[in-house]
Amino acid sequence: MEKHITDTKTGISYTLHDDHYLPDLSLPAEEEIPIGVWGQLHAAFLKKHQLNVYDEFFFSGKLNAYLARIDRDAREMFDLLVRQLAAQEGITETVKAASQMDWVQRMNSIHNRATEIVNTEIIFN
Repeated sequence: MEKHITDTKTGISYTLHDDHYLPDLSLPAEEEIPIGVWGQLHAAFLKKHQLNVYDEFFFSGKLNAYLARIDRDAREMFDLLVRQLAAQEGITETVKAASQMDWVQRMNSIHNRATEIVNTEIIFN
């Protein structure tokens, strides 16, 4: 038996493993882009709740780029929300200098609200 064969109709090549021919398949090359916490959260959501979407991106070789874009968009939205909410509530460096604990409590509240908004609008959507 030949070690490698190619189907003339489909163009798919096969390699002999033990006594079976298995197709020589590989995923398309994908650029490695670092994925932050937002992208990782979205990936976990897709795996659990929308596996078909996850598989489509994975097998097309576009998952990493997609998750990097989600991560970037979520990070930008979070930063913008924190700045807007802090300005809206009058939390400035003056407040920080006057009462650090009050500033920390108020900023933590803003961070929590901004995180919830990003999760609802981008990550778990």
